[in-house]
Amino acid sequence: MTIREVLAQGKPLLFDGAMGTYYASLPGRAGSRCELANTEHPEDILAIHRRYLDAGSRAVRTNTFDASGLYPDDPALAREIIVSGVRLAREAAEPCGAFVFADMGPALPDGALTPGQLYCRQAELFLSQGLRCFVLETLSTDEGVRELARYLKQACPEAFLLVSFAVGTDGITRDGLSGRVLLTRTAAIPEVDAVGFNCMSGPHHLLELIRTLDRSVLGDKFLSVMPNAGYPTVLGRRVVYQSRSEYFAAQMAEIRRAGAMLVGGCCGTTPDHIAKTAAALSSETSAPAGVPVPVSARAERQPEENRLRQKLEAGERVIAVELDPPADDDVRSFMEGVRALRDAGADAVTVSDCPVGRPRADSSLLACKIRRELGVEPLPHMTCRDRNLNATKALLLGLSIEGVHNVLLVTGDPIPDENREEVKSVFNFNSRKLIRYVSDLNQQVFTTPFCLFAALNVNAVNFDVQLRLAQEKEAAGVFGFLTQPVHSPRALENLARAREVLHGKLLGGIFPIVSHRNAVFLNNEVTGVTIPAEIVAQYEGKSREAAEELAVELSLRFAREMESCTDGLYLMTPFRRVELMRRIMEQLR
Repeated sequence: MTIREVLAQGKPLLFDGAMGTYYASLPGRAGSRCELANTEHPEDILAIHRRYLDAGSRAVRTNTFDASGLYPDDPALAREIIVSGVRLAREAAEPCGAFVFADMGPALPDGALTPGQLYCRQAELFLSQGLRCFVLETLSTDEGVRELARYLKQACPEAFLLVSFAVGTDGITRDGLSGRVLLTRTAAIPEVDAVGFNCMSGPHHLLELIRTLDRSVLGDKFLSVMPNAGYPTVLGRRVVYQSRSEYFAAQMAEIRRAGAMLVGGCCGTTPDHIAKTAAALSSETSAPAGVPVPVSARAERQPEENRLRQKLEAGERVIAVELDPPADDDVRSFMEGVRALRDAGADAVTVSDCPVGRPRADSSLLACKIRRELGVEPLPHMTCRDRNLNATKALLLGLSIEGVHNVLLVTGDPIPDENREEVKSVFNFNSRKLIRYVSDLNQQVFTTPFCLFAALNVNAVNFDVQLRLAQEKEAAGVFGFLTQPVHSPRALENLARAREVLHGKLLGGIFPIVSHRNAVFLNNEVTGVTIPAEIVAQYEGKSREAAEELAVELSLRFAREMESCTDGLYLMTPFRRVELMRRIMEQLR
């Protein structure tokens, strides 16, 4: 029988469990790369396949999960591993009549081959070895999935493709993408046969996830769930999974009842887990009722208004003014400055997140305070520095509760060199990943979605790269961009190009230079700022008052020159000189 005929009977197909963690538990194999064992210790891999089959699995995966890590560095070794892996899996499975799935793990980031190219190259080799069933698992994005699916069905119409994503307990992948969104997109690909989840999470959390899925998004695709044995802990120098196999099996039976048709185990599972799961599933002989499971209902709430977004969508020009947060706990001067900016006509006040990597009052907490006490629309900066995705989500929940619904997402400045011996910068993701993450949360979590802004460096030497990144950010959910300060014809030209290419709103950056020293400093020590020599020269020998007059004059000039290609202005306050900003805004209005 073909795999589709088996699944059409409504019986669950039980896969094997973990290969890597189980192989590492064998005597003398800890720390070894299990894929290399296909050629170095084939007897171990053959024995593991047979143990899973004896335990009751009726589908095994080739020991080739990380073969993609060898492409394109050592394609000969990758080929040897795949060919040997197929031979060993078939030798074990054929006497039992079990299915053999070609196992492919995620493509390494920034490789010479695109994910689609890499997957197709591996698939071609698997097909040449006679395999027709494929599992692409532990994915954190869907890059390359569509290309692989189309290639398989063109090269081999009877091929069966299962695509599985790895999500944490919050349903989010390591790349900050929603597992539900990825599942929905992948299920919509005609050439994909089954979709699901594996790895990162134990059975309880994956059960909760699939119970909240809208089953209708699957269409005619089969659902697959292959959890970890639980969650790892370190005993001595070993990483172990302490979840009991009886508990795992009971949860797998519930996962089956929730609609999964392809089930098995991932990290930490053993033949004992699979044997007990087989016993637990023995009474599950018919398909579950085909009733869509609704997404958990949230209390009815109406979205709150977002004055900044509403103005921009209505085509009104806006002014956002940045004011640096205080470096101590005396917030009086800061709040007075915000009040003055509000009264001068600022549509939003932006608050940077520890500018140049030096600790200051938290931008999100200040944003909540100024909205609550002054009624100003805040636009806090949120960086990728020193936060993981969990901390970011928690912070966003707090902002939303406080009625703050605009945020500028940037990578952030690293810790200054002189402090790095004591304090280290921690970057777990970049701004594009952060944008995708918040966009997914907008669809699932927030009653009032966040309006996402990003930065655009119009002073970049290679502006083509900046435009490409900006387009990626727009595709990920960015509503608008705040640019670096515009002081040169090249910056104006780049801004005009951005208007032609990008769809989002553009707020042109203006930084009033207040002295010759200030101009020299900006030109040499602030990333993304370029001051032409002729402007620097104009400040030489000027008093504070004369320099401020020049700052007003130049700011108004650049504001006029960029008006046709922007939707508003982003003014950056130098040295807390709020009165200077008030003068500029009065003349802009």
